[in-house]
Order: sequence, then structure tokens, then C-alpha cells
Amino acid sequence: MGTVSIGNLVLESGHVLEGAELAYERSGDPAAPVILICHALTGDQYAVGNAEHPGWWSGLAGPGKALDSAEFQIITFNVLGGCNGSTGPLSLNPVTGKTYRSDFPLLTIKDMVHAEYLGLKKLGITKLKAVIGGSLGGMKALQWGALYPYFTESIIPLAVTPAFSGYALAFNHLAIQAIENDPVFRSGYYEGSSDFKGFHLARTVGMVSYRSGKLFNDRFGRSANEKNFEVEAYLDYQGQKLARRFDANSYLILLKAMNSHDVEQQRISVPIFSVSYTNDLLYPADLMIPWLEEQEEAKWKIVDTDFGHDGFLTEFGKWSGAVREFLHEDQRVRAAR
Repeated sequence: MGTVSIGNLVLESGHVLEGAELAYERSGDPAAPVILICHALTGDQYAVGNAEHPGWWSGLAGPGKALDSAEFQIITFNVLGGCNGSTGPLSLNPVTGKTYRSDFPLLTIKDMVHAEYLGLKKLGITKLKAVIGGSLGGMKALQWGALYPYFTESIIPLAVTPAFSGYALAFNHLAIQAIENDPVFRSGYYEGSSDFKGFHLARTVGMVSYRSGKLFNDRFGRSANEKNFEVEAYLDYQGQKLARRFDANSYLILLKAMNSHDVEQQRISVPIFSVSYTNDLLYPADLMIPWLEEQEEAKWKIVDTDFGHDGFLTEFGKWSGAVREFLHEDQRVRAAR
């Protein structure tokens, strides 16, 4: 665990983000090949965690797992623009001496990848075995392959498409409007996120899109208590839970960065192993596979799941073995060259 300073970062917009920092988690043997994990929208750097506090991807990454920390060194950054230690809207602006809040500049996925490249170099990393991530993290994995093919040997994008789809843009629009049109938002200078109803609503919009209708129907149906339907209580709880741990300005920055994601015309030279999930409303396989077919060296797997987009966070037994196989197959091919 730690924080690395990457200095002044020139963004795609031309804005210079001064004194930028990235918080990170680092696991495994420092001399081992490096795997970079990229988290999703509201994730953080604690992908592996420890026995007492397992990380959000401890089912995939850690001792004896598909991303084996006994075999690989595993690094995860809190994304630039986030709110868990990396420079973002809650950070102090060194120019004004005040917290950025809504004055934080807009970012792109490329900005995030450039920042992490600088962070890795500061940490003494000169090569990546692979970059893996889902959703926003999958967008970053794709950009790593596009921007730094000489630095990463392979990419494993999960639950993602080459461009952010119109349907996904529609959900993000609803979430953004829910936040920005709430009077409590106060143009980004709200007092706190925890009681911010627009933020609660934005999260519930996302939750509905992350899982399949079948899963919602099977889990909740029309079950109700004296006050409301169980599905309503579940969504309200999820909105309140996120608002207690996440910052609304960061949420907006990251949503808008996702909106700009597009590598549709990009041809990536490094080996790709992509995983898509059935019932993923936001990133369907039929938008990913035609693009993969045009790449130099790409394989893919479609996982049948009722979890939809959230498939990359669960049911690891269905797909983690394929990830492990790809990593070792790629190792054998490169050793033979």
C-alpha cells in the first residue's frame, strides 16, 4: 500500500494537473512479472487485500488464484479522479490552496492510463506481463494495448466494448442528470454525499443496468414488506451505501470519462484475451466480437450468466481458468520466440 507522486500531468484537454498522485496496492514478489489490475467505476486499489480484509477481486487475485500472487507481482492503482487516495475532486488544488471539488478538470481514459504509466515507472516497473480489468477497468486495459504496446505484453479486457455504446451512454446520462439537477448538488459544492438523494438515484440507475432482469425477478419478484417492495429497499440500500463511501464529484468525473471511451478504429498489436458476459446490457458481446476479429492476435470467451455486467465480479469458476490458461499460454509462446 502506498502513494506515488507522478508530478505534473498534461491531460488530453491541455489542462496541467499539478502534483498528481496515485494510491496503489502492491502484492507478491517484487522480482516477479507484473500484472496490472484496473478497477471499475466505484472500485479502489484494494483488489487483493489480505486474510483479514479480502480485496474486491480476491476471488480472482491472490495466493493460488488465477492471478497468483505467488507467481506474479500484482499492482492496482486507485484511478486518477477517484476518491481513495489518488488525485481527484477531493484533493487540494496546489494552485488555489483549496479542494478541487467541481473545479477538477475533465478526464479521459487515456489520461488515466498515462498517469498509471508514469506511476509504474516511478515504482521501477519497466514491463507489464498483462493488464486486466472490467468495465471502466476494461476500457483502461484496451487503452493500455493501444497506447503502450511496448510496455505491456498482453491485455485482458473484461465486460467491455471497443466504444461506449449508445445504450450505456443513456444510462450514464440519467445518472449525471440525477446528480447535477439535485438542488443539494450546489454546482459541485455540496456539503456531503451521504444524504445526497440525487447521488442515491444515480447509483440505483447503475445497479439496474449491471444485472439481468432474470436475476432481479428470481431474487426479488414482488416480495414486499409493510413499507415497500424488497427490490425498492435493495436499491435504496445500494444508493445509500455508495454515497457513504464515494464522492459524487468523482462519480461524475469517471462517468464522463467513460462516455468518451472509443478505440473502435484502433488496431492493437499485443495479444488480447477478452471475456464478455451474457445479459450484459451495457457491454454486449455482439459489439465486442466483430472488433476482436479484426485484431492481430485476439481470443475471447463468452460466459453464460444471469449476473449480466457484474459477471466479471463473481462466478469466477466459470471463467478464471481461461484467464490463467491465457497467461501461461502467452508465456510459453513468448519463450519459444
